[in-house]
Amino acid sequence: MIEYISANLWQLWAVIAVLCLVVELSSGDFFLMCFAIGAAGASVASPFVGFYVQLIIFALLSVLCIIRVRPFALRYLNKSDKARPSNADAIIGKVGFVSETIESGRHGRVAVGGDDWKALAVNTETLPVGTRVKVISRESVVITVEKIDN
Repeated sequence: MIEYISANLWQLWAVIAVLCLVVELSSGDFFLMCFAIGAAGASVASPFVGFYVQLIIFALLSVLCIIRVRPFALRYLNKSDKARPSNADAIIGKVGFVSETIESGRHGRVAVGGDDWKALAVNTETLPVGTRVKVISRESVVITVEKIDN
């Protein structure tokens, strides 16, 4: 087993690169992406150089990526705006249409941005199907809407 791994170190580097990318998907801080790039570089160099040179290539590419690529990625791909709404909260303020009548004090349905949400009217009026509404708030999977006067 050890002989196989030492003869095919490129595969080990490739697995490390893929694992770093998979974990990066859950964190989103572009730190592990740099190690994935370093591991990919070591994987490419593996058939041509020894193990210690591969380690040096991995370390150099990782550090260079942290210094040069990560700041670029953070600036342009991951806006550090702390007030950035989540996907669901991003619908607040959007306009939609009632898809199932919202009876006074009861739930109905509203289509907003291609999604259909369970909704309540902000005041106790009945909103028939087709009424234009604006999303005021969201509580779990229920949105609160108000009628927009045309």
